[in-house]
Amino acid sequence: MHGKLKPKGPAITRLHVRVRSAHATRGRLVGGGVDMKAAIGRSGLTALKREGDGASPRGEFRIIGGFYRPDRFRTRPRAGVPLVPLRSDDGWCDDPADRNYNRPVRCPYPRSHEAMWRSDHVYDVVLVLDFNLRPRMRAGGSAIFFHLARPDFRPTAGCLALSRGDMLKLLPRLSTRTVIVFG
Repeated sequence: MHGKLKPKGPAITRLHVRVRSAHATRGRLVGGGVDMKAAIGRSGLTALKREGDGASPRGEFRIIGGFYRPDRFRTRPRAGVPLVPLRSDDGWCDDPADRNYNRPVRCPYPRSHEAMWRSDHVYDVVLVLDFNLRPRMRAGGSAIFFHLARPDFRPTAGCLALSRGDMLKLLPRLSTRTVIVFG
């Protein structure tokens, strides 16, 4: 079904997260002819991201790839970025003291981590932004994802979120050259 969608428009190289104030948790994702409702971190935007602060980091970040839930799509969603199927044992380490901090891990994992296989549909499609990957700063914030929003657009833990419909429209126009600008 979604595997046969053609991109509507050219590839997008730059998107901006627009919010009314640094403390806002809802805004718009704009650029490349799109303007979509978006949710960001529960603490708004910050220039000094720290692990667990609930803020979305100011800056420019590339999409490096992502995941999708194969049990929630009949075919792989059409995307201009690499998408791999999530597994039920996928996790992401958020323990600053662990050698795998801000990296994918297999669950069960002995240190603090986030389960990627979620029942709430938020990670049915989840893209990874290149925030705090190279070099990794301990406690500098892990996993700024670009994922699906909750139906009420409740704030995220620091990530960027769109509705499922908007994400599926946008995915074919994204690439690993796409930059998302927060702030």
